Amino acid sequence: MRKMFFGMLMTSICAVAGAQQVAKRDSMHVQLEEVTVTSIRANEKSAVSYTTLAAGEIARRNHGQDIPFLLALSPSFVATSETGTGIGYTGFRIRGTDANRVNVTVNGIPLNDAESHTVFFVNMPDFASSLSSVQVQRGVGTSTNGAAAFGASINMQTEQLQQDAYAKISTTLGSFHTNKNMLKAGTGLLADQWAFDMRLSNVTSDGYIDRASVDMKSWYFSGGYYGETSTLKLITFGGKEKTYQAWNGVSVENLAINRRFNELGVYFDADGKMQYYDNQTDNYSQTHYQLHWLQRLSSSFNLNVAAHYTRGIGYYEDYKQDRKYAEYGITPPVVNGTALKKTDLVRQKWLDNHFAGLTWSLNYTGNAWSASLGGAVNRYDGDHFGKITWVRNASDLNIGKEWYRNNGVKDDANVYAKITAEILPSLYLNVDAQYRYIRHAMEGSDDKYDSGTQAMRIIDQSHTFHFFNPKAGLTYRMAKGHDLYASYSVANREPNRNNYTEAGPNELPTHETLYDTEVGYRYQSASLSLGANAYWMKYRNQLILTGKISEIGELLTSNIPDSYRRGIELMGAWKPLNWLQWDGSITLSQNKILNFTEQDVDVYDADWNWIDARSNYLGTTNIAYSPSVVAGSRISVDLKEELNGLRLAFISQFVGKQYIDNTGSDQRSMPAYLVHGLTAEYSIRLPKLQSLDFQIAVNNLFNERYVSNGYVWYSYYLDGNRENDLRYFPQAGTNFLATIQFSF
Repeated sequence: MRKMFFGMLMTSICAVAGAQQVAKRDSMHVQLEEVTVTSIRANEKSAVSYTTLAAGEIARRNHGQDIPFLLALSPSFVATSETGTGIGYTGFRIRGTDANRVNVTVNGIPLNDAESHTVFFVNMPDFASSLSSVQVQRGVGTSTNGAAAFGASINMQTEQLQQDAYAKISTTLGSFHTNKNMLKAGTGLLADQWAFDMRLSNVTSDGYIDRASVDMKSWYFSGGYYGETSTLKLITFGGKEKTYQAWNGVSVENLAINRRFNELGVYFDADGKMQYYDNQTDNYSQTHYQLHWLQRLSSSFNLNVAAHYTRGIGYYEDYKQDRKYAEYGITPPVVNGTALKKTDLVRQKWLDNHFAGLTWSLNYTGNAWSASLGGAVNRYDGDHFGKITWVRNASDLNIGKEWYRNNGVKDDANVYAKITAEILPSLYLNVDAQYRYIRHAMEGSDDKYDSGTQAMRIIDQSHTFHFFNPKAGLTYRMAKGHDLYASYSVANREPNRNNYTEAGPNELPTHETLYDTEVGYRYQSASLSLGANAYWMKYRNQLILTGKISEIGELLTSNIPDSYRRGIELMGAWKPLNWLQWDGSITLSQNKILNFTEQDVDVYDADWNWIDARSNYLGTTNIAYSPSVVAGSRISVDLKEELNGLRLAFISQFVGKQYIDNTGSDQRSMPAYLVHGLTAEYSIRLPKLQSLDFQIAVNNLFNERYVSNGYVWYSYYLDGNRENDLRYFPQAGTNFLATIQFSF
């Protein structure tokens, strides 16, 4: 389009005016689309620690793995993978805060599951191929929609308007029979007002862990009307996944013998021979619909209103051995006058849910100050139920019999107001206040058998919360490129579904509160950028696992009165030469629980007779899954001028020792690890092609044997000695992903 404009410039002065008008309109289109995230994103005037990845950087990091691995080099960020490859079920922690405490949005629309609060990226494979930017805010950050930002937030924005028609086809091949195929195309701007974009992807892999296979499909479509002062845009995306279960991890004993062993799906036949159940799988599909209306009201005011709806349905199926008939409401058969007590069976646990709502923001931008007034109202309605599909020795089984069913309804509404004002020359004040309302109701029976009532446990309950989350900060621009900032924020978080259903009979979890203080410095120049951020995150009533076991065998959680996270994040980027750049970060932190008591650890004698339950006062201990050191580094060599588009990068990440419970015991911990990777990109310009691009990523270059996650299955005393049954998630050794992409 630029060539066309320049040609018109050489032809006539009138054409110049026309070109300038089109360019202005195109700029307005981009500005309008940015309104979808402006109200919830941080910028250089915000007293917030944040990292933003633009489209080019996302494309360079997108080698087929899930979004947590795409963000793995962000400060204080740790990615985990159940399959060991970064494909399938993946997770992450930021400053030790796990995914169900991190607010995640897409175009300002909440993505966290309303009940568990977590995000399942397995339901949206290759979503990175449809992103224009991602911002990670550490700490409470700015007010947003949906789940509480209880330590971090991630905002993703999908693709913006492409002026010209395009098409892209790519194929990725890699270790463990990994294969990703992607087709992407767009019309460009039609009749100066319409544009349509689409993407289709599929990802398959055997996984590093035995049988941890994935078969995932996803799509993205957007269609929009782009007027001079308004935009109406429909976006829909979704995914369908079938993954073999690997979420139990690997025991310490098996880790030493066969670190790829997967116990899920294992059963023993009538001859005592070990077999594997072929359909020990998770099956889920999720479709998102978003309708955005963006209106430019004047040169200073913009309005954004969005309606959304998400449909999710699926189940996981597993083979269970030696289960009591009574626990599943099945009438046991009578053999030789005696009713059998146990059997083998195949069951499915289903989730069928709907999530819908409305978000809005009114934004003002002036010379001395800017402001946003926005909010959202959402409703979640989800059914949980279980089906029995096969039973050994069943006298009378109705195939598809349900053994439990319950419903959860959650209403979530919030309103926020934000102002950034230059109160003195180069001194900016940020004030941000949010009110949030939550009502969560559950009704029906869950999947736990209550021996007292000889029926499935009833979980009827309802909880309502009113939260006020204030934030304030100052940013001082000391000189060009030098910013100093400080902020204080308060966030509140309601318990999730499991906090309620897994609580003891006399325990009622309450909400958590976070008081977050951040002080930082940013420097930016053409060849050097530096950042330092100190944080103190003090928690009241943080919910953690205590080690207590309920009467029906559930691990219980309790509110801990006092705990904190404090640390310093150092970030830097240096470009000493046009073709050489270094990016790095390191986080040094302390993550502590005060006055911690480990409760009710079972005590057995040498013959496995239960004696007692012991509680241990441990004082100040470390919060689980919170390494005191996290560091990342990338050295990039860009030779695209000398070698027609070659770029190389050497990547390193260090994650310090992590405890897998809150006792601070070395026996229940994961060792530190340091892994390296190498990426290479090569781009060729060819006739009739915009580009032909090659990418290769070699992960775990030096074949480090490490685990990225783990948990305590059971810890107890046996004959006076502390014993631990632990599970770990080992990651793949040296592996690769290679991509070829044709762009038209």
